[in-house]
Amino acid sequence: MDLNRLEQILDRAPSKRILVIGDLMLDEFVWGKVARISPEAPVPVVEVTGESFFPGGAANVARNLREFVDHVATIGMLGKDRVGQQLRELLSDQKIDVSNAVEEESFRTILKTRIIARHQQVVRVDREQFSGPSARQVQQVVTAVRKCIAETDAIIFEDYGKGFLSSDLVSQIADDARSAGKIVAADPNPRHLIDWHGVTVVKPNRAEALLAAGLPDPDTDTVPPQDTDLRRAGETLIKKWNAKYVLITLGEHGMMLFQRNETPHYIATKARQVFDVSGAGDTAIALFTLGLVCGANPVEAAEIANHGSAVVVSKLGTATVTREELIASFRGDSEHG
Repeated sequence: MDLNRLEQILDRAPSKRILVIGDLMLDEFVWGKVARISPEAPVPVVEVTGESFFPGGAANVARNLREFVDHVATIGMLGKDRVGQQLRELLSDQKIDVSNAVEEESFRTILKTRIIARHQQVVRVDREQFSGPSARQVQQVVTAVRKCIAETDAIIFEDYGKGFLSSDLVSQIADDARSAGKIVAADPNPRHLIDWHGVTVVKPNRAEALLAAGLPDPDTDTVPPQDTDLRRAGETLIKKWNAKYVLITLGEHGMMLFQRNETPHYIATKARQVFDVSGAGDTAIALFTLGLVCGANPVEAAEIANHGSAVVVSKLGTATVTREELIASFRGDSEHG
């Protein structure tokens, strides 16, 4: 895709309205350096030099979209705790609408702490509660979405498997969105079986795709275009979910796009250096959906998602990609190619 076409697509983005529904969390990064090994146990001692906090999970998908879109909203579960308040404030500061998030007194807001020393992750500590909304809260969410669905261009379900999304919640909202002609995207979790039947696009990674398709996951070095297991998985899932598109992310190998009655389309990775893969999947689903909303065809949308993911893995922390960085990545690709 040439730069004029890319800019034409991105020029349509600010006026769009996208809703992200799923597991909200706060990502904490503790930065430091290791100068010695602990005398108490054979572990490194990290001398802390700073801390950073970012919206994580579904909130990170919303944050990626906010770089391009003026109106982004997100719905998930927040506790009435310090972490929940901090996450709410971070999202509000970035002008991401959290007014319809479910606030639950007894819920402990999910916090993931990564300790980083000299660009290397030493350990990750997860403080999380696997809990879903009550039947009353599900209806509260469905009612809130129905009120805004007419002016919403797309809905993204971001499932980290923590319990907020259920087949009941997804099917009610997805059916309404589809009836209204809206784009519905899903980033699934293999440990959390939800029926994604009839959504526009589902974006698993390779392992998730094989699992969802009921296929074994052989350890193979086969390049994606010759990966018969990958092709079988994509073709199986297109039929199983009756989706328009299945976009399978392949880490350092790029992405494979499956469409009904079309030959699978392989897109090689654009990443030139990888520092941190956390959040790359969030960027991929955000930018693929954004591309579709802005009139890109599915191959163009996948190229945008692939370039965006390449940019974020070159950054430390839960990162996003800006319009300028995305355009620069396409420009660099054309100059190298």
